[in-house]
Amino acid sequence: MQEPSDLAVVRVRHPLRLRLLRVTRVEAVTPHLLRIALAGDSLADFVSASFDDHVKVLFPAPGQESPVLPTLGPSGFVYADDAPRPTMRDFTPRNFDLEAGELELEFALHEAGPASDWARQAQVGHQLGIGGPRGSRVIPAGFDWHLLIGDDTALPAIARRLEELPAGARAVAVLEVEDPDARLEFATAAALQVHWCYRRGADSGAESPLLQAVRALAWPQGGRDDSAYVWAAGESGAIRAVRQHLLNERGVDKSRLHAAGYWKRGAQGVHESLDD
Repeated sequence: MQEPSDLAVVRVRHPLRLRLLRVTRVEAVTPHLLRIALAGDSLADFVSASFDDHVKVLFPAPGQESPVLPTLGPSGFVYADDAPRPTMRDFTPRNFDLEAGELELEFALHEAGPASDWARQAQVGHQLGIGGPRGSRVIPAGFDWHLLIGDDTALPAIARRLEELPAGARAVAVLEVEDPDARLEFATAAALQVHWCYRRGADSGAESPLLQAVRALAWPQGGRDDSAYVWAAGESGAIRAVRQHLLNERGVDKSRLHAAGYWKRGAQGVHESLDD
């Protein structure tokens, strides 16, 4: 079935830019999620057109306040032969305030890892490198309803999407976090149902709590599997299983489902599309 033009996902390309930004604010959203605001003159032309955009964050080496940035070549980042390569991770632009010249990122605080370790010690004046976003997938708000699925790492994108949905939109969010202390209150004009599930106390040998919660989900009153747009992100293995359930058991059309692995158990620095 051909997608109506007003419901087609639009891909937008952006010029690749590298920016060195300084921390201006650090605040705890929950005990497990930290919001860090960044500023710098190079944000004057920053663009993030979609809630599932990602920027490449370049971290300082341990003990340093500023990262060593590469230069930009025709194929991307270029490093001097003797220059150390900074650790990089992908993050959602949680909020960008052009007037204030401030970009907000949110960090899920895991037990260990370069991003979590840096965020825990971040102070005003510390610096980060930011590359991108290189492009945006602009997903229309006009679908009959929106199903948003994810774990802690997807909360910034999902919270941004809910803020951007207009009054009259319907949304359902299925969210996996560590424990009830990690729950958020979402600001949205949409009619929203939220279903939380928790890793703490879950059987580690069973299906992920997220997949179990998606399996148990009742479609909203009047909602059909061919009238929603489904967006899912989180741990690659769990999201892959969620995607297969939605395609094979719920009958969701591939054209109305986007799934991404924001991290992968046992691996570092993974960010992958799980779409065919």
